[in-house]
Amino acid sequence: PGKPFHLGLLLRMAPGWHTYWRNPGDAGAAPDLHLVLPAGTVAGPLAWPAPRVVHEGPLTTYAYTGTLLLALTVTPHATAPPGTTGLPIVAHADWLVCKDICVPEHGTFRLTLPLGPPAPSAQAPLFAAAASAVPRPSPWAAVVASDGRLWLHGPGFDPAAVRSARFLPDRSGTISDDAPQPLGRTAHGIELRLVPGADFARAVPLAGVIEIADRSGMTTALAIAARPGPVPAAVPVPTAAPAGLGSGWLGSGLLRLLALGFLGGLILNLMPCVFPVLAMKAIALTEAAERGRMRALALSYTLGVLAAFAALGGALLAARAAGQSAGWGFQFASPAAVGGMALVLFAVGLNLSGVFELGAGVGGLGHGLASRGGHAGSFFTGLLAVVVATPCTAPFMAAAIGGALAAPAADALAVFLALGAGLAAPVLLLAVLPGLGRWLPRPGRWMVLLRQALAFPMYAATVWLAWVVSAEAGPAGVLALGAALVAAGFAAWVLGLAQAARRGRATGYGLAAAGGIAALAALGWLAATPAAVAGGDPASDAALSGVGIGGAGVPGAAAFSPARLAALRTAGQPVFVDMTATWCLTCQVNQRLALAPARVRAAFAAHHVAYLVGDWTRQDPTITGFLRAHGRDGVPLYVFYPPDAQHGQVLPQILTPGLVLHTLNASPTAG
Repeated sequence: PGKPFHLGLLLRMAPGWHTYWRNPGDAGAAPDLHLVLPAGTVAGPLAWPAPRVVHEGPLTTYAYTGTLLLALTVTPHATAPPGTTGLPIVAHADWLVCKDICVPEHGTFRLTLPLGPPAPSAQAPLFAAAASAVPRPSPWAAVVASDGRLWLHGPGFDPAAVRSARFLPDRSGTISDDAPQPLGRTAHGIELRLVPGADFARAVPLAGVIEIADRSGMTTALAIAARPGPVPAAVPVPTAAPAGLGSGWLGSGLLRLLALGFLGGLILNLMPCVFPVLAMKAIALTEAAERGRMRALALSYTLGVLAAFAALGGALLAARAAGQSAGWGFQFASPAAVGGMALVLFAVGLNLSGVFELGAGVGGLGHGLASRGGHAGSFFTGLLAVVVATPCTAPFMAAAIGGALAAPAADALAVFLALGAGLAAPVLLLAVLPGLGRWLPRPGRWMVLLRQALAFPMYAATVWLAWVVSAEAGPAGVLALGAALVAAGFAAWVLGLAQAARRGRATGYGLAAAGGIAALAALGWLAATPAAVAGGDPASDAALSGVGIGGAGVPGAAAFSPARLAALRTAGQPVFVDMTATWCLTCQVNQRLALAPARVRAAFAAHHVAYLVGDWTRQDPTITGFLRAHGRDGVPLYVFYPPDAQHGQVLPQILTPGLVLHTLNASPTAG
């Protein structure tokens, strides 16, 4: 009694169907929820998530697709009448769903909540996701002129950071919904030129939601109530996408996503988990300089990268079509897939060490096969580069991949190919400008030493992947992987002996094949090993310490769960959420360099910040939902919730101690 709780109407719409916002626009009808409650119990208004703009022929509407939760707050009477065992609630709901036709529907629902201490229900993650999608109050002032010009301005507003903006009115008829809204910038804000509608009132505040997309592709929805007044002159800027690129599915054109994808792929070359890839690139370049085939090998490498990105994009789109939840790096959730990558990198290291040769003359096939093997090896290097790079999410990749997964299949594949083009760009540049090869050192014995030295990054990457397997499948998984590595090492050794021998090579190749089969059998054993992470309780601190990721040395570190987050925020305590995974080296680097230093730990303790760690190693669906609610398809993700704040603050994917300290110090301290 007396403790408020959240209640909601949940709609799950079939593909192609939609329902409407509180202002449906030119057509439609908003859902309606009427509660019958006991005396003294009060229900608040519905909390409406930000809708999307839908163009239906000549009409413009504001609608929802997929899953929609319309939540409200119910506050029971402070005291329960004698003999009361629960709180009876009756809900009458009406909603309209449309596709090619519109179908009005109605439902009456009954629920009795028993007396007892309040606790989050199994549906708490749905409410958390819905709350994150509700527009937050604007920190800046809004003014609307008599001619319909809307001005958003205030301290801290950076007009140059705004890529596009759109205003959605609370009431139908106040503006022309299908008219363009040209964007202009003023000294301290932005201006939208709205076309007043028949119900536009010059002396009445104009309420609604303004959606602002920044240069990185992130969109923020702000609730405003623009007061009437004069608006300063603005400088117009182009907001429309070029013809033929479309803008309906992300609020901007495909060209922007392609640019974000290319830039994200380019930056991916600098991420810490791609160091083994850089070693393989160095080998390809030195081979090219030695044989004078730089352009051809660079193109082969680029084709390998593009083929791998196309395959990854196709797999993600297939998972999307099947209704699965997949994101960047999804293959690292399988211990068998991680073990397979460890075997490949281990074999690459043995090859670099000279244990065996790839593309060497076998059975007198001669130099022609060796030459052809060079192109195949370069192509394979490109494939492997993408596989090894997927644990990292570079800046700009989140917006690109998130937009791609919401786009039509052809556009989505184009974005993934743009990611591949960015990753391959440094090597591809040598194919376009072969004169850059003059800057490479002359061939010599140093190349043999370099080749052998570059084997050690491969071995280091193998050890890292073994650590990932230990987190995902426990000691039994490490034992299975160890057996596979021993068998693969035996196969490589025997293959090298057979290549060096002048006779008896058939027997050697047979033994090498047997070793390879044994390695694959051990990999199958790894696939059948029970998962260590999946077997634990993801909401327990024991599971967190067993995984051994995140929160190292941070006072009060605990495993993330929506219920725990909701409870801490209800208590008014600041919360820092760290979404990470064992296979994400960027996450581990951020943890060591930005979150574990003593001064950062002291700041967490001084501000009484609760530190929650979400382990996405096995692609936990709850954490996937949290990532999607924040527009992300991969880790890392860092969200800081100041005390009593309605929404969290998303931090950059690359952290520094100074950035973390500034974020904490800018927040009021919880008691």
